[in-house]
Amino acid sequence: MTTSFDPAVDEALKARHRAMWALGDYPAVATGVIAGLGPILVEACGVRPGDRVLDVAAGSGNAAIPAALAGGRVTASDLTPELLDAGRRLAANRDLDLAWRQADAEALPFADGEFDRVMSCVGVMFAPHHQAAADELVRVCRPGGTIGLLSWTPEGFIGQLFGTMRPYMAPPPPGAQPPPLWGDEQHVRALFGDRVTDVVAHRQVLRVEAFASPQAFRDFFKANYGPTVSAYRGIADDPQRTTALDHDLTELARRNDLGSSPTVLEWEYLLLTARRVS
Repeated sequence: MTTSFDPAVDEALKARHRAMWALGDYPAVATGVIAGLGPILVEACGVRPGDRVLDVAAGSGNAAIPAALAGGRVTASDLTPELLDAGRRLAANRDLDLAWRQADAEALPFADGEFDRVMSCVGVMFAPHHQAAADELVRVCRPGGTIGLLSWTPEGFIGQLFGTMRPYMAPPPPGAQPPPLWGDEQHVRALFGDRVTDVVAHRQVLRVEAFASPQAFRDFFKANYGPTVSAYRGIADDPQRTTALDHDLTELARRNDLGSSPTVLEWEYLLLTARRVS
């Protein structure tokens, strides 16, 4: 399969993405809020000692590090070098040896069939051209190997978060697709087509109790989560819109709060594994 788009527009878009994910402190999100997701994906992928593992859009290693702990020979790739630097430090603190490689998920610098397990934990979903990214996931996985993805769903809390922020952000260029579509099983099946078999998909939830209140959630994401930081920067000269986004993010958390103190949120994700056809 091939995907075509304007190279100049694409280069500018990828530069924006790199800059966005370097904003704030995404490793604080990965280690302080969603740390449980990486081990879930590694277990679902069946990573075993000696497996050649590629973590695509790995960020600071939320899944790559657990895969290394499981004995995998892991390469972590990401578009944003600042996140890879953070991952190197985290891995070094645990005396783990991983390869860290700056790479575009839509044009991976790896050979066909190079890896036994190819995975991504709420990472590849942010590549703007879904078919191009899916094609690369399949290409670098060996025949009979496993592809595993953990992605936020459109209807879940993070899908709602992006919907809440959308009116405050610049519109994406033509051809860029919404990240939460990767949390729709039928969308992912269509991307892979008949190149994979034995697809297993489940919707599950991550229970989040990291925030004392809806306001605390808002303030944490406002300071640390790259897309949210970017949204606020884009409206920094408009106090009314800034106040409105403050309100909307607080209300998002309040509507979804299952607790009282601390706030209890359940963030839905799709966990999908498949085997590349031989």
